[in-house]
Amino acid sequence: MSKIVLASGNTGKLKEFSVLLSELDMDIIPQSDFNVSEAEETGLTFVENALLKHAMPVFHTSLPAIADDSGIEVDALNGEPGIYSARYSGLGATNQQNLEALLNTLKDTPESRRTARYQCVIVYLRHATDPTPIICQASWEGKILLTPVGKGGFGYDSIFWVKESNCSAAELTSHQKYTVSHRGKAIRQLLGHLQSHKIGLR
Repeated sequence: MSKIVLASGNTGKLKEFSVLLSELDMDIIPQSDFNVSEAEETGLTFVENALLKHAMPVFHTSLPAIADDSGIEVDALNGEPGIYSARYSGLGATNQQNLEALLNTLKDTPESRRTARYQCVIVYLRHATDPTPIICQASWEGKILLTPVGKGGFGYDSIFWVKESNCSAAELTSHQKYTVSHRGKAIRQLLGHLQSHKIGLR
């Protein structure tokens, strides 16, 4: 089984990648297992931040790596929080603090203008000097609720309403979320690329 590093210590992301790439003969290992610290996200786009996240694990482990950058865009806020979703209420903020900050910012915004989407960009690098990384991008449309609903998921899931499922993202089962979410779609794109390049095939 080949090894690949996930440029994240987020257990939710590790689970999603592991499940959706289970068809491949790959052992997905979080960078924290190599004592690699999180990269500083100084990019101005999701793609730039995903590439920045690659630097630490690829150089420190000499293994191929997957990195993703994701966030939520609210139309009434001109796309904010966007790339700052994980630190919307400040560096070191918790998911709950970020969620409350977004609800507070939108407190006077009517339901009709609370449309939003999750975005995800995934980058795969074979090695530190890979000149042609695989880049996959997908989105997930919804709107921001007035109050949290549901106990599952993470991030902004409890205030992200999914019209097709008639519930919040936090009320979806893991399987349902993998099927329709931004990250699920992007990971399936990546799976297709890896299979077409015969990477990680049994």
